[in-house]
Amino acid sequence: MAASPTPRPTPASTGGNPALAPLQGLNPSLPLAVAFSGGADSTALLLAAAQAWPGQVHAIHVHHGLQAAADDFERHCMAVCEQAGVPLHALRVDARHASGESPEDAARRARYRALAGAAQANGLACVLLGQHADDQVETLLLALSRGAGLPGLAAMPARFERHGMRFERPLLGTSGAALRQWLDDAGIACVQDPSNADTSFTRNRIRHQLLPALEQAFPQFRETFARSARHAAQAQELLAALAADDLVAAGAPPAIAVLQALPRSRQANLLRHWLRAQHGAAASAAQLEELLDQVAACTTRGHAIRIKVGAGFVLRQGAALGYAAALPPSV
Repeated sequence: MAASPTPRPTPASTGGNPALAPLQGLNPSLPLAVAFSGGADSTALLLAAAQAWPGQVHAIHVHHGLQAAADDFERHCMAVCEQAGVPLHALRVDARHASGESPEDAARRARYRALAGAAQANGLACVLLGQHADDQVETLLLALSRGAGLPGLAAMPARFERHGMRFERPLLGTSGAALRQWLDDAGIACVQDPSNADTSFTRNRIRHQLLPALEQAFPQFRETFARSARHAAQAQELLAALAADDLVAAGAPPAIAVLQALPRSRQANLLRHWLRAQHGAAASAAQLEELLDQVAACTTRGHAIRIKVGAGFVLRQGAALGYAAALPPSV
């Protein structure tokens, strides 16, 4: 969809930008980039960053090619950046998903690869992302709906590294409504992604149906949910450190006898860490329970273990567990 012309914000209007205050708590290496979709969140973030660090901010726009309006989004971003005096790097990526793969996950992976690559190619130290408090609540509720463990309940981290690039989410304490209200008051146009209204997506159902009910019942839900996510993140950090220590003691691959000497909960923690860190695999709750049962039952030399996890299999290899990317031939 074509966006209306975007007026250049005045210093006064930009000064009232609610995205500016969170940036004052950052001390990033410069120059940096803002991931700029042209939507309300990234527009407010881009203009705030350009004010906070004049001449040190670039914009990176990723064209996924997944909807007809994508060309208009790119043109809008070009106009905004030209008026704001911000260099724009517009990228086109192939975000099509493979059979059985989530379209959202495929697009997200392609976007992060593109953002990291463009930032590195242009000598930029980090990339700022526009996710805000409502996005954090949606992520937490999605995790709850799927029965996620602590990594899911920790929701989105404020900072992380991916593909060799540092990413920051400075707006996780700022509501989306505050950002949109400022843009409306300042007369600054932004694009509207039509897919955001499609309630066939779970995240959109949460946004349009559940968040308004939470707002009415628990007006402080953004702050309290974010606090719960931080508690989960802290607990997960401790579990990850414990798992790393236990894996050193058990060996890599982990020795079955050492596993059996641990409480079942620590076995599970160690095995999740081992699979994720060394093999990029994540066991479902059912797979992990089956694996723990098999480890407990492994008391004879002839006891075999072969359990599907991720794209491969956890196997018994002598006195230890191993992981094979494909099912080995039966013997």
